[in-house]
Amino acid sequence: MFKLVSMEWKKWGLKKYIRYATMITMVLFVFLIATAGSAGSDTISMGIQDRSIINAAVELYCNLAFIVFIGFMLATFIVGEYEKGTMSIMFSYPIKRKNIFLAKIGSIVVFGMTTLILSKILIYVALSIIQPLIRIKAEDIPLRNPMFWIDMIVTSVIMVGISFLALPIGLKMKSSKVTLIVSVLIACFSHGNINGYTLTGKWYYYIFVMLLALALIFLSIRRVENEDV
Repeated sequence: MFKLVSMEWKKWGLKKYIRYATMITMVLFVFLIATAGSAGSDTISMGIQDRSIINAAVELYCNLAFIVFIGFMLATFIVGEYEKGTMSIMFSYPIKRKNIFLAKIGSIVVFGMTTLILSKILIYVALSIIQPLIRIKAEDIPLRNPMFWIDMIVTSVIMVGISFLALPIGLKMKSSKVTLIVSVLIACFSHGNINGYTLTGKWYYYIFVMLLALALIFLSIRRVENEDV
C-alpha cells in the first residue's frame, strides 16, 4: 500500500504541492501578524481547552485554508480522474480497484494532515519568536503545555476528516467543480457565524461530519470493485 501511495505522490508532483502548502502558510502568517496586535489577551472556549484569541485565530485560518486545499486535491486527483476517464485506465491494472482507490485517499490524508500540522507549528513558533514585537504575551501561545499540542493535533486530524465529506458528493456528481464548491461550503459551515451562532469548536458537529464522511467513503470503496467507470 505504501508503494502505491508513493506512486501517487510521484504522479501528482509532491514538490509542487509542498510549495503550495508553504505559500498558504506564509500568507496566513503575514495575515496573523497584521491582526495579532488587536487580538487582546481574552480567551475563548474552543477545542479541548480554552484558547487565547491569537491561538484561536491560528486554528481558524489554518483549518479554513486547508479544508479548501484538501478539497482542491480531492477534486484534482480523484474526482478529476473520473471526469477525464483516466481512472478506467488505472482500474485496468492487475491491482484491486479498492487498493488503488485507498492509495489515492491515503496519499491525500497523509499529505494533508502532515502539512496542516506543520503549518500550524511553523506559525506558532514564528509568532512566539516575534511575540514582543507584535504585542502578544508568551502565555497566549503556551508551547510548553502538553494540552496545547494535543488540542492542535486532534483538531487537525478532525479537520482533515471532515474535509473528505466533499469526496463522495463529488464522486456522485462526477464533478471536480462540485467537489471544490462543497469543500468551500464545509469550511464556511464549520467556521462561520450566523446571527452569533457558530459551529466552531462544537465537537458533536465535527465528530458527526467526520463519521458521515468516513461512512460515505466506505460505501464508495465497496462499490468501486463492481462500478462502471
